[in-house]
Amino acid sequence: MLRLGINGAGGRMGRTLVRACMEDDQVRLGGAFEAPSADSIGSDAGEIAGTGRTGVIIREDPQACHADFEILVDFTVPECTMQSLEICREYGKSMVIGTTGLDARQKLRLQEAARDISIVFAPNMSTGVNLCLQLLQVAARTLGDEYDVEIIEAHHRHKVDAPSGTALRMGEVVAESLGRDLDECAVYGRQGHTGKRDTRTIGFETIRAGDIVGEHTVMFSGVGERVEITHRASSRMSFARGAMRAAAWVASQDPGLYDMQDVLGI
Repeated sequence: MLRLGINGAGGRMGRTLVRACMEDDQVRLGGAFEAPSADSIGSDAGEIAGTGRTGVIIREDPQACHADFEILVDFTVPECTMQSLEICREYGKSMVIGTTGLDARQKLRLQEAARDISIVFAPNMSTGVNLCLQLLQVAARTLGDEYDVEIIEAHHRHKVDAPSGTALRMGEVVAESLGRDLDECAVYGRQGHTGKRDTRTIGFETIRAGDIVGEHTVMFSGVGERVEITHRASSRMSFARGAMRAAAWVASQDPGLYDMQDVLGI
């Protein structure tokens, strides 16, 4: 079986990734890592995740333990992901990256590293969300410029980036399908006297509250009708299972930068 390293193994998503790894018969847990200041350092990854003892201890440095894994799964923060990227590139390890909030410079570094290693990078790895991306292409091309587009997303109070990476990707898909540049047509929130809506804009509204795992709705509003495509996640396990599927897939790929559409073959 493929040996996985999981970065951020003591966090909410990291613990879910550990559980998904333990349930998957194509992979096994080889390494678990956390920031040096994390309370989970030195603990058994399985015990932290609630799956029982695994013998895999959460450590600080993936570089020192690079022989323990073949693929590194990273759902952390941009700075940490970039450090992991350099380690994996140095030692020829594949990566599955679900980190959101990467800027243009960091995304360029992913492209550069993908010359040497295989990487799956996606803001959302659930099968349902990636199906929605396909549906959005169809909806945008069919409805066209006569329908106003608004994207509404909601996440838990701890999420630090907004809009979510998934919402931005949805916006990119819609904009590309309509022949627009999202950087030029996106509107992030509205306040005060905004004037009449520009029909070519794509609006984003963000909610941060409680323990919402993740909800996204893309609204196409025309005169006399409205079409909505919605995805609601009730558990982080949907993302984690997608990451396991991506890990099993990327292991056999040539160097390159892939997304979940590649993994799912859609």
